[in-house]
Amino acid sequence: MKIHSREIDGLYLLEPRVIEDDRGYFFESFNHKKIMELTGEVHWVQDNEAGSEKGVFRGFHYQVPPYAQAKLVRVTVGKVLDIAIDIRPDSPTFGQCDSVILSDENKRQFFIPAGFAHGYLVLSDYAIFNYKCDNYYAPDYEGGINFQDENLDINWPLPTRDFKVSDKDKKLPALGEHREFTHQK
Repeated sequence: MKIHSREIDGLYLLEPRVIEDDRGYFFESFNHKKIMELTGEVHWVQDNEAGSEKGVFRGFHYQVPPYAQAKLVRVTVGKVLDIAIDIRPDSPTFGQCDSVILSDENKRQFFIPAGFAHGYLVLSDYAIFNYKCDNYYAPDYEGGINFQDENLDINWPLPTRDFKVSDKDKKLPALGEHREFTHQK
């Protein structure tokens, strides 16, 4: 497996070694020891899967401490633009975005540590998106950033007016209008 550090500290793109022959293909999709070498001890507690059609945008979502989540994401069917936004308050790259193409063809995975908002746009006719989380979903600790925030530096491959977005995600605030990235109950 090749591991590529990204420009924003803490993000990693994992590229598996795929073995192909006349029977099909094989690759190691997860290795706890290799992930620990990158990130330190991570205990995955939840796996999620979403199926969506072209133009669906899901995000940008995050959870605040003590329920902040690291994620390991991949696509098993189709193709998506996957995006992480640094929301670590003391980070020199706060507010910066990083994006990667994940697909069933490239079989890449994206490691996104806690302290990032995350979202993805489906580029193929249909996609199945899978992700591991190191903390449970906690709705009282969730937040989000509006995908139409003009301060986000994202080169969208599809017009945003054509995105299929949940009503909840349409109402998310811009990055500068959010509550603090620590829990305030």
